[in-house]
Order: sequence, then C-alpha cells, then structure tokens
Amino acid sequence: MRALMGPWPWYVAGPLIGLFVPLLLVLGNRQFGVSGGLRTMCAALLPSRSEFFRFDWKRAGVWNLAFAMGILLGGALASHTLGTTTPVISGATRDAIAALGIDNVSGLAPADIFSWPLLTVPGFLCIVVGGFLVGFGTAYAGGCTSGHGITGLATLQLPSLVAVLGFFAGGLFATFVLLPLLL
Repeated sequence: MRALMGPWPWYVAGPLIGLFVPLLLVLGNRQFGVSGGLRTMCAALLPSRSEFFRFDWKRAGVWNLAFAMGILLGGALASHTLGTTTPVISGATRDAIAALGIDNVSGLAPADIFSWPLLTVPGFLCIVVGGFLVGFGTAYAGGCTSGHGITGLATLQLPSLVAVLGFFAGGLFATFVLLPLLL
C-alpha cells in the first residue's frame, strides 16, 4: 500500500505505460487517449449534423469513454481510500513561478491564476481561452498528448510526431513567452 502513496520511478512507470500499446494492438488496434472519450460523449449525448460527431460511437468509442471515466473514478477512489494529497511541485518550478510575480505557489496550480474567485484578465486568458485552445487543438490534431505521444509514436505515425513536436513547441512558447507577457 505504501508504494501507491508516492510517485513511481521512471523505470517502473515508463515500461508500464509502454505496455499499453501492445496490449491495445492485441485487443483490436484501439487508440489510447482521453480526447476520444470526450468526442464519444458528445456524439452520444448531443447527436449533431457535424461530421466530426457522426460516427459509430457504440462500436468505436465506448472503450475511450470507459477509459476517461476510469481516470475520474480511479482518482476519486485513490483520494478517498489512500488519502493522497496534491503532488509535490519541484523547488525550481516554485522559484520560476515566484519570479513571475505569483505569490501563492501552493497546490498543483497557482491559485493566483487558476481560481474562479480570484479571476483576473491573465487568469481568464489561462483558464477559458487556454482551455478552448486545448480543446480545439486536440480536435484539430486528431488526438491529445497521450494519444499521439504514446500510441501514435509507438506505431510510427508521422502525424503523431508532428503533433508531439507541436505540443512541445507550444508548451515552450507558452512557458517562456506568453506567461512572462501575461504576468
């Protein structure tokens, strides 16, 4: 039980994540990722004339929806039964956030930016506009970071390599250009 209470070393967690790809291929070439679950939920709950949401979600998408629900259920169970706390953020990250003028660096995300009661213009841009861009980006890229980074790269898909390079470039741009400008 104690092994579940903290982060696992890379040499344990990495191979376990890597085993998902052959397992998914054996189970019928299913894609790994979370954005497929959102697409399936939208197609099931809000049938649309949009081509993007018109697909056989009962056959192709139920697995992704179950995976996304399993993430939520697993997180709730872990928090309730194990009493887990917020992950520890490295000292270097805390120092970098403090250098941008953020006073409260406790928790997983700085409350000065990511908090509805303390919402400011930079916070609105980070939460609402950033959330919209992430959602649009996953739809436009045909998947999320986990889907492209794990399944797509493992199956040697060139579009996934382009998407992952774009994710990293966008993350670096946001970290070193946008955040200093906003804050």
